[in-house]
Amino acid sequence: MQRRKEIALTPAEQQQFLEESHTIILSTLDRQGYPHSVAMWYVVDPDGTVLMTTFAKSQKALNLRRDPRCSLLVESGRKYEDLKGILVRGRATLEADTERVLDLLERVHEKYNRGPAAG
Repeated sequence: MQRRKEIALTPAEQQQFLEESHTIILSTLDRQGYPHSVAMWYVVDPDGTVLMTTFAKSQKALNLRRDPRCSLLVESGRKYEDLKGILVRGRATLEADTERVLDLLERVHEKYNRGPAAG
């Protein structure tokens, strides 16, 4: 059996790892075709969709409007035997609906601040 198959995360382990990880690296393509990589706060829908927020005029948003291809990376571990990670490749969708954006901001706040926003 190949080592890769032995250490591969199951779909359930992938979902759990995504949900429990702190930051995700979002990589987009700049105008010259080079990766533009940034650490992002994010949440995961039950179907596995990864959601994050950014300003409409941010470089990553500009890059994604021009070319929606992107990758996401989460990783952990300090020792070789503890290393694990997930790389996701896909196409991003930029959401402009105010209600959906506000809901997402609330979810991100709850994940990173351990509770609903005041107000």
